[in-house]
Formats: sequence, structure tokens, C-alpha cells
Amino acid sequence: MSKKSVLGRGVGALLQTDNQEEDDRFFMCDIEKIAPNPDQPRSYFDEEKLTQLAESIKEKGVIQPLLVTRTKGNRYDLIAGERRLRAAKMAGRDEVPVVVMENKSDSTNLELALIENIQRHDLNPIEEATAYARLLDEFQLTQEEVARRVGKKRSTITNVLRLLNLPEPIQKDVITGCLTEGHARVLLRLKDTPALLVEARDRIVAEELSVRATEALCKKMLKQETPVENPSPKPVDTLPKNYCTTVVNQITNHLNTKVRIVQSGERGKLEIDYYSNDDLDRLVSLLSR
Repeated sequence: MSKKSVLGRGVGALLQTDNQEEDDRFFMCDIEKIAPNPDQPRSYFDEEKLTQLAESIKEKGVIQPLLVTRTKGNRYDLIAGERRLRAAKMAGRDEVPVVVMENKSDSTNLELALIENIQRHDLNPIEEATAYARLLDEFQLTQEEVARRVGKKRSTITNVLRLLNLPEPIQKDVITGCLTEGHARVLLRLKDTPALLVEARDRIVAEELSVRATEALCKKMLKQETPVENPSPKPVDTLPKNYCTTVVNQITNHLNTKVRIVQSGERGKLEIDYYSNDDLDRLVSLLSR
């Protein structure tokens, strides 16, 4: 089976082998010989749900095998199934069922782990977005290719990826369930105004606002934030141009030098030029008479 067909159809396709191959790859493995996946897409494990899974495993065992690869010393690296591995340890299990992936590269293992977790529908929205981002960045896939691999619409991939534009504290709220994905999508409207974003988040939590109420809140906050154009300043009376010209000509003729009137609203100044120290003394003498 080719790598492309496997990834395109999901991890479940890996288990569709003939009986002999399945016997070789499927067995009960010592739980202590399995090392967790360092590239695990999941970063948050709900303790309550993990406990529920552990109780189920105590009663019925691990139903779906973990996906692993062989390493040195007859040990194994986990590709997919960390929740089941953790819950099995909590349940006190010594062994878990595994399926061994043979001769797979590290990059293939990572891609399988990402896709397997996405397809199980138990990642939180931020973890899902992070998994999509890694498929895009580390495997140079397009959003269209990611959509085909995980069996979702491209628009879904785009919308989930936008959640990574939120600041880390808001992302953490989504991870822990303090905010829903719907709340997070609405808060994206405030991502360029951090103060409003924090204010909106606090109100959502304190008042237990619905997504619809959050939309109304953000719309109101943005409207209030929009700056109102300052009204045109009241025109200030200035001296008429003809009057200024007449005054300048009179003073120029009297002082025999260049003169200017500089206006600033109702105030202003009269500038008189001089061209030497002697000329300055002459002007002072005229003005002092």
C-alpha cells in the first residue's frame, strides 16, 4: 500500500492487511516498553474524561490498538493513541494491544499521528488548528491537500486555522473549555484591539454569555471604539488681505526696509528686516522717536 493512499484514506486503512501480516504486526505489548510520542498533537488532556476512559478500560479493556513503531532494545515509539496509553496506565493495565508500523520514516510517523488525532474528533479546536498548521508548514501541503487527507472541507481548515491568530491566553481558554470555538471565532474581530479583547473575554466568562450575545457585545464595542471625526474648527477672524498690504506699504515707506505681517488667528507679529548693525541702529532711532 502506498504512502499516499494510506494517508488519504486515514489511519484505519493501515489495519487492512492479510491475516499473516496482521498476526505479525498485532500483539499485546508490555505497556512499559512504549514511549509516548514526542510529536503528539494533543497538548491538553481532560482529567475527567481520561478517568472515564480508564474506568471503561478497567471493564472492557483497550478496544482499539495503539499504533507504534519498533525502536532499539525491543521497545516501541507511540505514533497514535496517547489517551488510550495514559488511561490504560491509570487503569493498572500491564499490556495493551498494538499494531506495529514497519519501515516508516519519522516524517511519515508524524504525519500519521497528526491525521489520526484529527480524524478521531477528540482534539480541542486549538490543538486541531495546530495540527493543520504543522501539516501545512512541515510537509509543505496546501490547505486543499490537508482537507483531502483529513476528509474535511477546505473552508473548515481555513476557519480553524484563524484561531491561531488569537493571543495565547485566549487560546488557552479554548483549550481548557473556558471559551467555546464559537466564542473564539467571534473574538477574532477584536484581535487588533487587545484591551477590548481582554474586556470581552472577561465579560463572556463572568456573565456566561452565549455566542450570540458575544456577537452583539463585540459589535457594540467596535462601534464605540470607532473614532468620531472632529468637527471643523470655528473660523477665526483674520485681517483682510488688502488692509495688510496697505499697512505693510506704509511701514515699509517709513522705515525704508522690508516688513511683513504674520497672522496666527487673532494674534500675529510684525517682522522688520535689517541688513547690518548700522541699519539696525537706524531703525531703532526711527522707532524710538
